[in-house]
Amino acid sequence: MTSLFSLSLADIGSSIQFAIAPIFLLVGTGSLLNVVTTRLGRVVDRARVLEQMVEDGEEEGLEKRHLIELGLLDRRLKHGNQAVLFSSISAVLICVLVAILFLLDLLSVPAGGLIALLFIMVVLSLSIGLINFLLEVSLSMKALRVRTEILTREHPLSKNKT
Repeated sequence: MTSLFSLSLADIGSSIQFAIAPIFLLVGTGSLLNVVTTRLGRVVDRARVLEQMVEDGEEEGLEKRHLIELGLLDRRLKHGNQAVLFSSISAVLICVLVAILFLLDLLSVPAGGLIALLFIMVVLSLSIGLINFLLEVSLSMKALRVRTEILTREHPLSKNKT
């Protein structure tokens, strides 16, 4: 086994190049986390507005619609939080993977099984995070459907002027 203090600059440079590849995965994971947390912030803001409307008291039809939307927002929060959790776990595992790759390459220690296991854990946790993100997005699309009574309403500017 090689001493860390006896390594040349070329050895260290080679180890850095070897360990840097997963950093691109880390950047992508960070971008995903940015998107998910931004969406979560919007969900929280909307939920607070709706909760206040319900607490202030409204017409019966509006309150029921707002309560339904609050239930949907609650499910979106659950999936969004799961996406953040598993994406964050993936990011931490990527950091551990980079450190281990760098160290093991420097010390010329074979540990392919450990690296493979860590990479599988990274991909699995990222996959679970992405699935939860997909579920959150699909729930948001349900909330975005325009009600039929609004679509069938005739707009004053759309009347024929003949």
